[in-house]
Amino acid sequence: MLLAGFPVAFTLGGVALAFAAIGVAAGGFNEALLTGLPNRVFGIMSNETLVAVPLFVFMGVTLERARIAEELLETLSALFGSLRGGLGISVTLVGMLLAASTGIVGATVVTMGLLSLPTMLRRGYSAEISTGTICASGTLGQIIPPSIILVMLGDVMTSAYQQAQLEMGIFSPKTVSVGDLFAGALIPGLMLVGLYVLYIIAVAIFRPAAMPAHQRSPDDRIGFVRVMRALLPPLILIFAVLGSVLAGMATPTEAAGVGAMGALALAIGRRELTVPRLKEVMQSTLRISSMVFLILIGASVFSLVFRGYGGDDAVRSILESLPGGVVGAVIVVMLVMFLLGFVLDFIEITFVVVPIVGPVLLAMGLDPVWLGIMIAINLQTSFLTPPFGFALFYLRGVAPPEVTTPQIYRGVIPFVAIQLFALLLLAVFPGLVTWLPGQIYGN
Repeated sequence: MLLAGFPVAFTLGGVALAFAAIGVAAGGFNEALLTGLPNRVFGIMSNETLVAVPLFVFMGVTLERARIAEELLETLSALFGSLRGGLGISVTLVGMLLAASTGIVGATVVTMGLLSLPTMLRRGYSAEISTGTICASGTLGQIIPPSIILVMLGDVMTSAYQQAQLEMGIFSPKTVSVGDLFAGALIPGLMLVGLYVLYIIAVAIFRPAAMPAHQRSPDDRIGFVRVMRALLPPLILIFAVLGSVLAGMATPTEAAGVGAMGALALAIGRRELTVPRLKEVMQSTLRISSMVFLILIGASVFSLVFRGYGGDDAVRSILESLPGGVVGAVIVVMLVMFLLGFVLDFIEITFVVVPIVGPVLLAMGLDPVWLGIMIAINLQTSFLTPPFGFALFYLRGVAPPEVTTPQIYRGVIPFVAIQLFALLLLAVFPGLVTWLPGQIYGN
């Protein structure tokens, strides 16, 4: 149904209800389970953690309309542009800053595609390097907090962790919060930025023709004041939002409210917020938030019917019987999620797959924060893997005609490999994820 082009939310809910009806008619499904649907929908509506989603979306869309990205790109390009590979490094750093302030992949990829891709091509950068760098940098919003996916994943992982502990006979279960995931994602996110930059530097050294140096004119020189004017506002906003969560001064939802208000103040201060533009921001926020919550409702119906057929027990028995124990189970789940990323969006995978496999893996003794960040980075690759990689679609829509789709696909392959290497590093050194939450929250 998905490959036929039906909307994801209606496909998840519709297919589930169709199979439930077939099961009821055949006597193989207990229709009493469906009476739990209203409670599930009401639980989604009254979930305070999920209120952060529309607030963070509003914050991101407002900052995008306030031309924060444009000024950052212009300033950092002037700062690093004369170095070989400097423009690629600038795009990566801007992607990092936008990830920490907007967290919206589509807006970041489109903005940087419009602003930096023509400049990179004009300065002699290869189309593959240019498009790969923009797509990969744009997806950093998936892992660098405050990230919308971490908010949604935090809510799902909390339920999975509590369910796993109850199944283990622990009747006063511990919890894992979105703040734990924010703290756990910080070092891996910065590590991923470092790996991107190292790759760009390596290409600049070993394939200099792909990233020529730019001869800077006197007009390109920038002063300290201009750099601070571009960097300080988003940095202050990032520290206000992320710092308040990590310091325990605010919940992610409260911090999202601070971020939304701060973005609004920033846009007003820059005189970029007209009434028509504010209307655009609100409509865009409504569209994105509606999509997320409709998918969440559809996924809730799907998971309820899946459990009604004993699907969770089947998954548990399969994972527990795999060779290699918990290591084998993690490898299989990560591989399945990676492959699903070729055809499904990260939201569907989060709301459909994670509630099924999460309790099983956590019952095997895995750290919930480590597992959450492993899943988040894995889902980040779904934006870069064809045929349905959304970052590829976003960039294709704004790229000049001379940039071909195969060039975009070839450009992202090294960055997908880098993300898989980062997953391997986190698997071998789990302390990269668990150390910071332990220091902050004493977990």
